[in-house]
Amino acid sequence: MQRYRSHTTKEPIGFVYIMTNISRTTLYIGVTRDLKIRVQQHRDSKNQDSFTSKYNCVNLVYFEKFNDIENAIKREKKIKTWKREWKDDLIKKENPKFYDLAIDWN
Repeated sequence: MQRYRSHTTKEPIGFVYIMTNISRTTLYIGVTRDLKIRVQQHRDSKNQDSFTSKYNCVNLVYFEKFNDIENAIKREKKIKTWKREWKDDLIKKENPKFYDLAIDWN
């Protein structure tokens, strides 16, 4: 199995994403190569000690696609330093009502 895609492909090879709980009081920012699988892992809450399990961050409210995983990691680290208000503004630009973007993923 090849973990890195060709530089010529248009498929994203990295995602930065934001999950939140139902009441939208907590945000979790992460990076992954496979967004669909990663969101499901958060929802399954197999690791009860994880941040997303502890705070019940099960709703995907934002994501960005990247063709380079290193740039995705840099973006994740940058967003993590932002004030909460800036993070909310970022989400609201694409998803004003904080809908769960993965609600229909099965």
